[in-house]
Amino acid sequence: MTGVGLFASDGEDTSVWHQIFNFDNYGELLGLVQNSLLAGALVGLVGGLVGVFVIMRDLPFAVHGISELSFAGASAALLLGLNIVAGSIAGSLLAAGAIGVLGVRARDRNSIIGIIMPFGLGLGVLFLSLYKGRAANKFGILTGQIIAVDTPQMAWLVGTSVVVLIALAIVWKPLTFASVDPEVAAARGVPVRALSLVFMLVLGLAVALCVQIVGALLVLALLVTPAAAAARITASPVLLPVLSVAFAMVSMEGGILLALGSTVPISPYVTTISFAIYLVCRLASTRRANRAPRTVLSAPEQPAVRA
Repeated sequence: MTGVGLFASDGEDTSVWHQIFNFDNYGELLGLVQNSLLAGALVGLVGGLVGVFVIMRDLPFAVHGISELSFAGASAALLLGLNIVAGSIAGSLLAAGAIGVLGVRARDRNSIIGIIMPFGLGLGVLFLSLYKGRAANKFGILTGQIIAVDTPQMAWLVGTSVVVLIALAIVWKPLTFASVDPEVAAARGVPVRALSLVFMLVLGLAVALCVQIVGALLVLALLVTPAAAAARITASPVLLPVLSVAFAMVSMEGGILLALGSTVPISPYVTTISFAIYLVCRLASTRRANRAPRTVLSAPEQPAVRA
């Protein structure tokens, strides 16, 4: 007996729906992901804040490019038996530094990213093909994992998050100015190029953090989608990062809780929640724009024609 939605002969539910949403022994499993829930909160906080500048500076493509070299670094560390988080961070910083130094102009930046992406992906595939350990370890780097956040890895995640948050607190105001109007900022003495490089390195650290939870393939769901959703409904410099962080945290924590106990990796849950939030914000923005009063300009009066 085969087919989707059928039951096994011994009474066990083998349907696709049961694999996606399976809450058997949920309370017992919940105790296994305390580290993951804390890691998810950290990633949501960092991803939401960094994502604001990713949207402001039009860098979604850079996020994807950095994630590919982060994937290569994590794969190399896995092959060599080293710390995977450290390998991921090293790969991310290498990519971010190259993009920040070589891609000063937008056109140059996109070209550099287009070169780095296939190179990093190729290296990652090579390292994973040479790795003879558990297949779950390979799969986790690409699509994320929720239970494998142990205490040493948690220490790396916390330390990296603290570095990112401190750096953002220091450069937030000038970086916002340089992101909104770089020409005026440069004219007023703001070190625009230096801030750009600093942010790329901060972005590299944020990407490495997100890769540990949602995997290298779907990191955009945390570093782009929440901030893009928030930008649809507010332009406030205060409310925008608050909503971006809230959306990222809801996506992360909701994804972890839904993925718990199922046979599906965490990433589809996180990306689905994040995309649903974006759709709601986009619809709300569209409805608000349609309801906004429109000023009807009357046609200019024509001069009277005299006989």
